[in-house]
Amino acid sequence: MTATTVALVPATERGERLGVKGPKALVPVNGVPLVVHAVRGLLAAGCVRRVVVAAPDTALDAVRAALTGLDASLVPGGDDPVARALDAALAEIPDTQYVLVHDLARALAPPEVIRAVADAVANSTPVVPVLPVTDTVKRVDDHDDITTTVDRDGLRVAQGPWGFTVEALRSGTRLPAATVPGHPAAMAITTAFDLTVASVLLADQP
Repeated sequence: MTATTVALVPATERGERLGVKGPKALVPVNGVPLVVHAVRGLLAAGCVRRVVVAAPDTALDAVRAALTGLDASLVPGGDDPVARALDAALAEIPDTQYVLVHDLARALAPPEVIRAVADAVANSTPVVPVLPVTDTVKRVDDHDDITTTVDRDGLRVAQGPWGFTVEALRSGTRLPAATVPGHPAAMAITTAFDLTVASVLLADQP
């Protein structure tokens, strides 16, 4: 698995929803940019041969500086950062079979979740880490009036990274996705509130 699995980090989003100007990749969580958290987690999992980050074209130098000392490649993201990163990964490692796509929103996914996806993708694609839905979910009508309670038994919260074969990722074909257990630390960091929660979680880690 290690010899043929690469990870892609599409990191071209901006940070406005987090309450920060500039690229989301450079938004710090406890002083460390999100993109660095994402790459460190992927490398710590021990199942990825190469990490390729697709950064905003206008922030390549800043992202490159943030990644100093980490074994990761950097490419301009352009209009399709996943495709750009995949092309770069395959240029470096042509025999790549499996690909993990790691969204910055899930930058704190623990290494064990990453390993679980990498292990499972050899048998099924795509693979998505998930958690059960614990909130009470209501369905509403056009006036926002509640009409019914949604049964949570068949609902899951999708996390990341997602695992694919190269062929499945390139084709873009919708396939039934297998699941592996996610982790609360792989929370989605999409708002300023999420950023605060993530900072607290990291501060509590030994």
